[in-house]
Order: sequence, then C-alpha cells, then structure tokens
Amino acid sequence: MQNRHLIVDKLKDKRSVKELCSYLGISRSGYYAYLKRKTNDPDRDLTLKILAIYEQRKKTVGYRRIQDELSRQYQLTVNHKKVLRLIQELGIQAIIRRKYVHRTIREAAISDGRIAENLLKRDFTARSPNEKGVTDVTQYRVFDDRIYLSTIMDLWNGEIMAYHMSMRNDNPLVLETFRKAFEKHKDVTGLIVHSDQGFQYTSHAYNDMLPKVGAQISMSRRGNCYDNAAMESFFSHLKTEALYPYDIRSIEEAQRRIEEYIHFYNNYRAQRKLNKLTPVEYRNQLAA
Repeated sequence: MQNRHLIVDKLKDKRSVKELCSYLGISRSGYYAYLKRKTNDPDRDLTLKILAIYEQRKKTVGYRRIQDELSRQYQLTVNHKKVLRLIQELGIQAIIRRKYVHRTIREAAISDGRIAENLLKRDFTARSPNEKGVTDVTQYRVFDDRIYLSTIMDLWNGEIMAYHMSMRNDNPLVLETFRKAFEKHKDVTGLIVHSDQGFQYTSHAYNDMLPKVGAQISMSRRGNCYDNAAMESFFSHLKTEALYPYDIRSIEEAQRRIEEYIHFYNNYRAQRKLNKLTPVEYRNQLAA
C-alpha cells in the first residue's frame, strides 16, 4: 500500500490525486493520511528517489545498483544497509535474472574445422582498449520467427564495440559485425578476439579476415560456455532487462528493444568494476 501512496506522490504534478488514487485502488483520505505521517519523515525524499530509480531502470535494479545510481544521479552517499532497508519497506525487488543455460545454435552448416588455441584462458581483464575482445551469437524467438544477434565486447571497459542482427544465423551475420567493428576501431593490431567453436568462427572467411587487420583468434574449448562467460553474461542481462519483461509481438519490436538496450548498456548502465562509470564514460575518461 505504501508503494502506491509513493506513486501518487511522484505523479501528482502530472495527474490529479483523485485520478491516481482511483487508478491505483486507494482512497484519497488514505493518501492524505499518509502524507501527514510522512511530513516529518527524514527519509521521505530518499525513498522517492529510490522509487524513481527503480522505475527508471524497469525494475531490474537491486539495492547495490540503486546505491550506485543515488551517487551518480543525485550525488548522494548512502550506506547500502539503509538502501536495503528502504526498498524492503517499499516492498520492491529486482527482477531476478533467469539462470542462463548455454545452448549451441544448430544450423545446416558444416564447420571448416579451423580451431584456434584458447589464448584468453578465462582471464576477462584487460589493461587497455582493443587488447581483448569476446564475441558470440545469440537468438531470440518471437512466435515462429527468430532474430539472431552477433556482438563484440571490449573486455577493457565492457563496451559493445559492434553488433549486427539478422533473420539468418550464417557467416555474413558474424562477418558484418566485424566489418562494423574494424571500421569504427581502425587500429586493432594485437587484439585477441575470443569466441566459441561455432561454424562461423571456424570458417575460412573469419580466419582470413581477422589476421588481415592484425587481430588474433582465440576459441573456447568445445562445449565449455564458461570459457566465454563475459559474453554469456551480457546476453543474460540483455534478455532479462530488455526482452523477457515485455510481451513482444514482432521481430521489429525485439530488434528495437535490443538496439535501445545496447545503447543504454554502453552509455547509461554504470558498472562497479568501472568505478561506477558506464563503459563510454570510462573510455572518455581515458581520452580526457
């Protein structure tokens, strides 16, 4: 009930209290009684800010990320225990990510058999940009159709360097992703690009393309998704935060939500390992 009173408090400048109370199924007298009780509450403003962040981030943030956003958006330093207590009082919780189970995407394609050594060896840290990257393909189904997403992530700051979507899971899907990446990042000499042993990555076209720009090819051991855990984690976040919560009715909507999420992830989703900066902020900090 308290959560609904807070929603009225937040939206009362945009809609009438009567309309909001009616929509939320609460009485106006109850709302005004709540206001009276909260007049002297020292945590009232903080609670409203927490609720605003929770709704802004589509209910996907827990108390740790809310604590980070309070610092980023409002320059507030709040103990994590206090944030946890307030969100418990609000009765809100983050949408729990589904445990990701790796499934190999099977297509009518034959591997060329060009298997590379695992150069990454599960070391997902990098000291500089364009030192290590991970790549993979995932799919999302809408009724009987599927959309395939190919991405490349720079492990230095977790930024998605490039991505490409297609209705077909084939070599051009991956090759176009790398064409975009190399067009944007001109000097990738020495870049280690890690993937699984999917047919696109063992193809002659892929194995010819990367050495031409000075990149090194690395591959996971067969059937071992943990060797590419950083990329699997990103796909899990994307699906949980941008796709699963919504009733998506078309491939076009799925594509739009994926594009919006990647932009959000690079530019607005702060990461603790980056000192609470977003990937783009972290990169710009280096250039400053």
